[in-house]
Amino acid sequence: MRLPLISVFALTVALGVSASCAASPDGEGVAIAPTTNASASGFDTMMSDLAVAVDGRLAAGIPVPVPVDAGGGYTHEQHKQNAKTIYEAGMLYQQFGDAKYRDAIRDILFDYADLYPTLDIHPEQRNSNKGKLFWQGLNEAWWLVYTIQGYETVRDELTEAERERIETGVINPVADFLSVESPETFDRIHNHATWATTAVGMTGYVLGQPERVEKALYGLDETGEAGFLKQLDELFSPDGYYAEGPYYQRYALMPFVLFSQAIDRNEPDRAIFEYRNGIVLKAIRATMEQSYAGLFFPINDAIREKGINTVELKYGLAIAYERTKEPDLLGAIQLQNGVVPTEGGRAALEAIEAGKAEPFAFTSKQFRDGPNGEQGALIVLRSGPAGDDAAAIMKATTQGLGHGHHDKLGFLYYDNGDEIVADYGAARFLNVEPKNGGRYLPENETWAKQTVAHNALVVDETSHFGGDWREGQKHAPSVIAFDEIDGVQVAFAEIDTAYDGVNMQRLIAIMPGTNGRDYIIDIMRGIGSEGHTFDLPVHFKGQLIETSFDMTHETTKLEPLGDANGYQHLWKRSQSEPLDDLEEASWLLGDQFYTLSFAADQSLTTYFTELGANDPNHNLRREQALIMRAQGSAATFVSVYERHGRYDSDNEVTVFDGASVTDIHISTNSGIASVAITTEDGDAVTFKLAESRNTRQPLQVLRTSVEIQ
Repeated sequence: MRLPLISVFALTVALGVSASCAASPDGEGVAIAPTTNASASGFDTMMSDLAVAVDGRLAAGIPVPVPVDAGGGYTHEQHKQNAKTIYEAGMLYQQFGDAKYRDAIRDILFDYADLYPTLDIHPEQRNSNKGKLFWQGLNEAWWLVYTIQGYETVRDELTEAERERIETGVINPVADFLSVESPETFDRIHNHATWATTAVGMTGYVLGQPERVEKALYGLDETGEAGFLKQLDELFSPDGYYAEGPYYQRYALMPFVLFSQAIDRNEPDRAIFEYRNGIVLKAIRATMEQSYAGLFFPINDAIREKGINTVELKYGLAIAYERTKEPDLLGAIQLQNGVVPTEGGRAALEAIEAGKAEPFAFTSKQFRDGPNGEQGALIVLRSGPAGDDAAAIMKATTQGLGHGHHDKLGFLYYDNGDEIVADYGAARFLNVEPKNGGRYLPENETWAKQTVAHNALVVDETSHFGGDWREGQKHAPSVIAFDEIDGVQVAFAEIDTAYDGVNMQRLIAIMPGTNGRDYIIDIMRGIGSEGHTFDLPVHFKGQLIETSFDMTHETTKLEPLGDANGYQHLWKRSQSEPLDDLEEASWLLGDQFYTLSFAADQSLTTYFTELGANDPNHNLRREQALIMRAQGSAATFVSVYERHGRYDSDNEVTVFDGASVTDIHISTNSGIASVAITTEDGDAVTFKLAESRNTRQPLQVLRTSVEIQ
């Protein structure tokens, strides 16, 4: 007996959709049903509110237009809305049993059954992932995932002739188009394929077509070299890290969880939630952990505004709690803006009301990358368990497939709930038709993916791997250390393939000071044998307050800092003379001051830049950076960040007590760099860094204290 994919109190689908995508997503989708902070007793009210919204749409009529537009256009949005309506009407039919919802689903699908056989490839197709209803097949898969669930709720109430018309006219043709007619997408290891296999597999369960389920699970040839299970094998590391980064992990989470739930309900003997040591549940937790103050780390192609309130993670956490009853997941749910009205959501609300929730602890962690966890890691250091405690991030992962950016050993710094040193994310206006139909903008290639757009080492004004992501995908950094030594949290990684003849090393650390400050330490080394230009950008947030060094400012005419590889987009605003001492730059962000104390083992020229050059369509945000430049065969940059003082605009009180770093001493002997950092309070730490190929002990950390005179 086939078990249902969904029921009102045991839904197998999130009550929201997202039509973001892989190579060129069209934009975020619509919330299938409202989320709420209401108690479990408010479920009926929630459904009644949904009924009002759906009834309004039905009264106005449901157009099924010939597809014309790319993302954000009328026809595109209407077809998304129609999938929403089909699904919501199914929920309401199950809840209230009102025949008007059954009839609405039937009539909408009749219109699609008439339209779909007439369609050719969408006129706005821009990539190999072809679609008919939408400009790319990813959205077609999304449409079917939600449509098939709405259809399932009424299928048994329709006549045989009605089912035949719908299934022959649209359901089966869409499933065929996504699978046997699009093998280049269906058999990929990619989030496009995850949505396609989920759509086809769920269709197989609803229509009683086990052959579709097998193809969804094991690929078109059913050998297991492709398909849903292979995607679980290849796209997630043993720690639940997703190959394309946190933003796409959030997006890809939805089909993985949806199909897993459907498999579990229909074929529990497959034990899908135990597959790969519970990889689906690990992925849900890892998605939550890759966030700060409610937003995901904007690594690789990422829309920076996306965070833990997305419906994908709401649904995932509800499912995870339903299965595990782990109380800290309730704490994670409490950090979200409401829950999805599912059985898991209801159970979570009841448990929270019963006082069973425990705080979700954000801990320092390395998320290993690669199927076997052997392709580097995303490293997260946190000063405390709260979501807004200081955090330092290093991207020591593999490329991230086609959505990856050229930022090996890239660095991010968060504190006090804010981004302090930030990543640009993706150059894309999501679902805004005038901005390239919701697709990625040209500046995603010319700026956002380039190394200089990140807090990563740039050699000779070129990007890692010559800007070739396929080459970058072949290489991952080696994580040498991830540890806590004498109270100092430290991570150390290196890679020698991003540039020919140059080994790059990065160490990040959090050192608690006796004065109550957290010192965020960043040591970046470029080690070559020939003369190079080494640039280390710092993309900082806030209003520059002062520098310890003089600058020559461009006040009447601006010129780009360079002519290619992202440099053509940077206006050169200021330039220093060569610097040889410990220097400082301070800025204000919110009500806090931050100071960067920095030094290098070579003379430094610093630039302050502003983004926006060669941007005729105003596609780029006007952001700022400090760029440190050194010349030589090798260079070591040392940066120490600290928060201090306060700014109270209400009471007109300013406390600017400045940095407490008094000395940064760098020496190199026999290839070993020794970095000693001292503060005015007597805190001192020494790091000794060597290339791993030359020694069995590439990292030493010594925490001491010095007597203050």
